[in-house]
Amino acid sequence: MTVLPLFPLQTVLFPGGRLNLKVFEARYLDMVGDCLRQGRPFGVVCLQSGGEVRRKDGGGSGAVRFHDTGVQAHIDEVDAEQAGILHIRCSGRERFELTQPRQQPDGLWLADAELLPADTPATPPESTAATVQALRDAIEAMRREGAEPFIPPYQFNDAGWVANRWCEILPISRPAKQKLMALDDPVARLKLVDEFLRDQGVVGS
Repeated sequence: MTVLPLFPLQTVLFPGGRLNLKVFEARYLDMVGDCLRQGRPFGVVCLQSGGEVRRKDGGGSGAVRFHDTGVQAHIDEVDAEQAGILHIRCSGRERFELTQPRQQPDGLWLADAELLPADTPATPPESTAATVQALRDAIEAMRREGAEPFIPPYQFNDAGWVANRWCEILPISRPAKQKLMALDDPVARLKLVDEFLRDQGVVGS
């Protein structure tokens, strides 16, 4: 169990995923500074209601509720070209389950967090081979456009990695992405993604 500062967002971060943030609120600028000094991560949790940005008058943007399963974000790069604004690049690492969330006077959320086991490495089932190949093709298409969509190395022989990368780019709802991220079985996660892609005609049945 560890105490994590939280950054509630209208997105779902997956282990191995990339997250770019523009940070300008004092509470999050302080949080990033503390994380950098201490070499520690912060927790990203997906909002259920409310907003993560406070109004200029100091008020909130509605009652904030967020899911109790999130992912630790490790800061990889920081750009401070403009005073009072940080552009940070993070990578998703360990999942966690949080308890006892509480908000500090400055608005920053903290919670006790228990780290969850990482996905057990598993070879994608043969039945999902078309989905694995479709991800290879999608990555190559994005690279031809000059984009590096995911954090190397690419792990096409790992069911959890393939499922997570698909979850990041598929046009599915945040609640659906949250449920997939929180699913403990990486093969089951990939099979659900495979079923969705087949239903949508992205891969052949």
